[in-house]
This record gives sequence, C-alpha cells and structure tokens, in this order.
Amino acid sequence: MTQSIPLKAAIIPVTPLQQNCCLIWCTETMRGAFTDPGGDLDRLKEAAAKQGVTIEKLLLTHGHIDHCGSAKILAEELGVAIEGPHEDDRFWIERLEDDGRKYGITGKPFESDRWLVNGDQVTVGNVTMDVYHCPGHTPGHVIFHHPASKLAIVGDVLFQGSIGRTDFPMGNHQDLIDAITTRLWPLGDDTTFVPGHGPVSTFGRERQSNPFVSDRALAQA
Repeated sequence: MTQSIPLKAAIIPVTPLQQNCCLIWCTETMRGAFTDPGGDLDRLKEAAAKQGVTIEKLLLTHGHIDHCGSAKILAEELGVAIEGPHEDDRFWIERLEDDGRKYGITGKPFESDRWLVNGDQVTVGNVTMDVYHCPGHTPGHVIFHHPASKLAIVGDVLFQGSIGRTDFPMGNHQDLIDAITTRLWPLGDDTTFVPGHGPVSTFGRERQSNPFVSDRALAQA
C-alpha cells in the first residue's frame, strides 16, 4: 500500500522579477494556500482551479513588493485571511504602493490578519507547518517548514548557490547568516527548499557548495 503524500506544492513564478509563488495544498482536504502571491493573480487562480484546490489563506514570508504586492487584492477577491510575515516588516508593507511604481508591479499596503513569530504554526487543510523567524534580508522575514514532507519555503533567505541581499533598508548580513545556520540547517540536510527566485535545492547541497554559507566558507570567515 503506497503512503499518500499529505502536502503538495506547485511553483508559479510571478511578476517581472520571476518570484516563486507556491500553491500548496493538503491532499486529504484539497484545501490550500498561496505563499507570496506577488502578482499575476489570474495565473494563480487558474493554477488552483486546475488542481481542484480551494484556497483558504495566503501565507507571506516577507514584505517585499514581488512577494506580497498583490496579497491584499487576492485576499479580498477570495475572501481569505493573510498570515505573515513577522510584524517587523510593517516598514516594507507600508511602502508597497511606492515600490510598486518603481518596479512596475501592483502594490497595495495591508494589515496582516495574523503576524507571525518564531515558533508559530500555520495550517493548510489538515497539514501543519512550522514558522521560523529568519531576519536579515528583511527584519520580519519568516519561513515555513513541513517536517513530514522535508519541505521548506524560505523566500529570499537562501537560494541555490546564493543568499538573500542585505543591502536594502533594515537588512543585516550577520542576522541573515545566523538565521541560515541556526534556523535552517537544523531542519536537516535532506530538506528540499523552495527559494524566492530560481531553482529548488536542499540544505545539504548548500552546506556543501554555497559560496556564502557552506560549512567550508563559514569556517574560513
């Protein structure tokens, strides 16, 4: 008897910045969420309909325009709540309209229905995911982890072969390095992660080869 997969995820790049929005869903209930719905809402709604998923909430990793510019619009259209990021990203969310004009992306400020903190959990159908606060790229950045699936959605904290930028306002390089090594690495080398941009990878692969946060690079720092 094959074991059913409790959580499925589909990556849908959105906005001119090709940000990895995820459609995640509980296979038992077919209820799901979008993570970081920054734009291209018609494409997102089509993806949910194609999979037969009923969206019950939006989950946000952080407040940058390509990750949450259209979150408020989508939440109102679908009648669902926004959960995340950490409240320290209010600064970014309040300037979404201005940043949207700069990048040619629709941006609408919002008040999250639930600000998240380290140690929180979020649910999607019958699936529970753990929340980790990982500041550095932005002060209020969080990531979502489902231990049973060995899957993490990490926004712009970590990428295949790179790490998040810290030269934006309120960025902090050391905070980012600390978040990666103390919050992400303990989740396990065999954990696959979806970054905010580009291809998926595993924590183990990045510990071996990432020029910024591999074990060797950090030992030489």
